[in-house]
Amino acid sequence: MPASALGLAASLAISACTEAPAAEPEESVESADQTSVLDCAPGAPCSTSLPVRVVLVTMFEIGEDEGDKPAEFQLWKERRPFDMQIPFPHSYHDLFYDEENQVLAMVTGIGTARSAAATMALGLDPRFDLSEAYWLVAGIAGIDPEDASIGSAVWSAYLVDGDLSHEIDAREKPEDWPTGYFPRYTNGPYDPDRPEPTGEMFHINEGLRDWAYELTKDLELPDLEGLAEERSLYTNYEMAQKPPFVLKGGHLAAMTFWHGELMNEWANDWVDYWTDGNSEFVTSAMEETGTYTSIEYLDRIGKVDKDRFMVLRAGSNYTMQPPGKTAAENLLGENEGYAGMLGSLESLYLVGGTVIDEITGNWETYKDNVPGE
Repeated sequence: MPASALGLAASLAISACTEAPAAEPEESVESADQTSVLDCAPGAPCSTSLPVRVVLVTMFEIGEDEGDKPAEFQLWKERRPFDMQIPFPHSYHDLFYDEENQVLAMVTGIGTARSAAATMALGLDPRFDLSEAYWLVAGIAGIDPEDASIGSAVWSAYLVDGDLSHEIDAREKPEDWPTGYFPRYTNGPYDPDRPEPTGEMFHINEGLRDWAYELTKDLELPDLEGLAEERSLYTNYEMAQKPPFVLKGGHLAAMTFWHGELMNEWANDWVDYWTDGNSEFVTSAMEETGTYTSIEYLDRIGKVDKDRFMVLRAGSNYTMQPPGKTAAENLLGENEGYAGMLGSLESLYLVGGTVIDEITGNWETYKDNVPGE
């Protein structure tokens, strides 16, 4: 066959694939048999799919999922009926499903690379119907003492990436530059001619964020033993000394676990720059821009609804040292365990659980109507 004919045939074949409607599962998601889903091999076609109302996104666990030192998933596993374990070998950690409330829990692994891969793997898995699912990221974070205290829970609508950039070692930067870290496609730090974000910043559904905040803002967060002692060290920071509370603020995601007063100043400037001053840096972690990148791509093919994505982070540690300590002393001291770890996990469970229960308990309201819109 001539090359031109081959090319035409290929084009027609691709066009046919594009125009053909997606195959529907043989069973509706409302009547899906969980046993048959478990019989489906991961990565293989499946004749049915589990209905999912909420995807709970956690990032890491320290040891076992139950019964030892907890990280982000353990309280959920111990306190809620995530009894159905679903093999997920094409990602970091098996999935767990709450059949009664139709909540699916995942552990992505640490970092934007793993979180993006895990989210994409889930979104393309035929065993799950995620088309109407809400997504709740619930994880620990570093928290800026200028804005909040450890144990506080923060809802975010602006997700800023701390990795996509140019960098010159500070010892070699021009003297009039405040930092050697500057955006791609610019002529230096904080160039007023800011380029359009191409992965550096995501503005997610602010109405949904505000709804979640209003629903939870008056919750009394646990003030566990040890939090007050850690707070008292931050003598020059009024917000850092408050008992844990719920607030709104910007989130910075970067693969490097940074720390210190100077880095904290950079984080505030970086978030301010990319959001045009519409958000302030409050929390720092390592996954959100990867997770949401996959959500955006999956939304384009109708697998998920990106407007149902929420980010909740709770402060397990401060992003900078208190007066009288160096950045290195404070960071290395945290290696023994984050001062606010348990408090932040309890806050995530209380605040995040309130939103999950509201959605799943009133599914007829929220199934077709995203709150805040």
